[in-house]
Amino acid sequence: MSTLTVDPPAAQLDAAGGKSCHTLINGGTAKVVFKVKSSNNTEYRLNPVFGFVEPEAAAPLEVTRLAGPPKEDKLVIEFGDAPADAETPQDAFKCVAAPQKLTIPLTAQ
Repeated sequence: MSTLTVDPPAAQLDAAGGKSCHTLINGGTAKVVFKVKSSNNTEYRLNPVFGFVEPEAAAPLEVTRLAGPPKEDKLVIEFGDAPADAETPQDAFKCVAAPQKLTIPLTAQ
């Protein structure tokens, strides 16, 4: 089973705009593929949306907040074991039948 954690586990951003940098950490022995979803695609931009994290390694995740009204939102990171023959994270993620989920609360003030 895949293992993925995020550091820091939450983000506070300025409602006028800003960035929050996070690290996705794979504590397992299998390569993980992930997809990041946002509850608010109007004010948030994510980089990357899809990606791989090698076993016992980490990958960066950048959250950019555009100016907008203050509110509570969240990111949901869906992930699972990457197929051995996967070439792109988008194609690999299609093969994950029942992705696990990790939530990052977002607060804009």
